Amino acid sequence: MKFKALLLPIVLFIVLMACKESKKNVASKEDMHPLTTKLVAENGTYPKIPLEKDSVVVKVMQTRVKSLSSFPSIDEGLEENLQYMEKMAKQAMTEGDKPDFILFHEFPLTGYSSGTRQEKLPFTIEVPGPETARIGKIAQDCDCYVIFGSYVRDTAWPDHILSINTVMGRDGKIAKTFWKSRNIKRIYKDREITTTTVESVRDAYREKYGIEEEFPVLQTEFGNIAVSTVQFDPFIYAAFAMRGTEIMLRTATMFAVEDVVFTAWSNDFYSAMANFTLPLSSGYKAGESVIVGPNGAILAQHPSNEDDGIVEAKIPIAAFRRGRTIPNYALEMTKPVFEQYQQEIPINHMDMARKQLPQTGQEMKALLDSISRYNPPKKATW
Repeated sequence: MKFKALLLPIVLFIVLMACKESKKNVASKEDMHPLTTKLVAENGTYPKIPLEKDSVVVKVMQTRVKSLSSFPSIDEGLEENLQYMEKMAKQAMTEGDKPDFILFHEFPLTGYSSGTRQEKLPFTIEVPGPETARIGKIAQDCDCYVIFGSYVRDTAWPDHILSINTVMGRDGKIAKTFWKSRNIKRIYKDREITTTTVESVRDAYREKYGIEEEFPVLQTEFGNIAVSTVQFDPFIYAAFAMRGTEIMLRTATMFAVEDVVFTAWSNDFYSAMANFTLPLSSGYKAGESVIVGPNGAILAQHPSNEDDGIVEAKIPIAAFRRGRTIPNYALEMTKPVFEQYQQEIPINHMDMARKQLPQTGQEMKALLDSISRYNPPKKATW
């Protein structure tokens, strides 16, 4: 009995110390980079490099989407899609003003493929790879930046399907890649999106690339740009604006014009959205690619849902930049509310063994339902 009486405090002490160490490890992982990395200046300024000229031209490529799964072979599909991108880029060079940025949509190379994770993986590309080399040649020939989205596979993230926007520089080399920040959730009743985002593997992403790469901004001689496929998420775009974004380039699979207008207006930056086209008979509303000013004004918009074409606008970047600071948000006032808010789905929800990754949209929904902090899970509202 005396032995048991002595043993109990020892066991309790060990358990308490283990819990304390566990909490310490979680905290240290969470705070690994914020203590040493400066993300936003207190005085409202932001990093930039000198401009090469006072005005720049953005051209948005509204083009058809053809999935690799619909071709006899993947190589044939990639070749046809690459040739079409080259054709549209030549058109952009010969019509209107010379472009400084050419923005393609989310899937000009791979299209969208249905099926399980293992069935979708072959219909992805590697970055860098032969496709980025070809698109780099387009950027060199056009002497401009070329931006495009794609499904991507990466040996550093085995069996993950990444949604990445790649920026090809004027020298034909990759200037920057932008992971999708997070997927929209609870929009479908029976499934969830299975691609891997920064949010879904946040700690591993941060450890590999650094916290500054969560909302990266590419400083170019034509202005500070960022690229994203996120929709209906004001916090994400506010973070990009705080980091110094001047031109927000967006890629879409369908979208709401109001979202682009409000996002540009509320964050005081220029924005462009590239969408693909679909026949009206498909039942989906595609097209209507748009360029919006920081005051919410639509500078250019394609009138069609199903016709390919080019939308362009000239941005007076020097005048816009002169005396500009990052937007004036009510952060101090709203901070108490934000600190108590708990998002439904925890971050890092796809940081798991390869064999455990959800294979279908239905399995992804089951995963999110199982870890939901809300009970019952939030239902789709639109």
